[in-house]
Amino acid sequence: QVQIVESGGGSVQPGGSLKLSCEASGFIFSKCGMEWHRQVPGKEREFVSSITTSGTGTYYAASEKGRFIISRDNAKNTLYLQLNSLKEEDTAMYICRTLCPSDILNFDLWGQGTQVIVSS
Repeated sequence: QVQIVESGGGSVQPGGSLKLSCEASGFIFSKCGMEWHRQVPGKEREFVSSITTSGTGTYYAASEKGRFIISRDNAKNTLYLQLNSLKEEDTAMYICRTLCPSDILNFDLWGQGTQVIVSS
């Protein structure tokens, strides 16, 4: 079954850290770039970070650069997002997404998301 499943969300105080995971199955994960997005109810989904197939290229939204770290383990078919120095405005559903060549996956695949709540 082709799917990506996020985990690792939770509640944390401002300044805290969380590590999110996105486990892939049913397709060749190592041939796909990957992205993290986040969404707050009533607002548009926003880009957080992306990573190339090998993991050597990483990109971040300006507001997250320096606080979040994206990485991947192709042997484990898993994408990660380390969240540091969390702020209340980071509260959102964090969702991963595939960026695959059409011969690997001919549609955009989104996960269900994992909820992050930052509150004192």
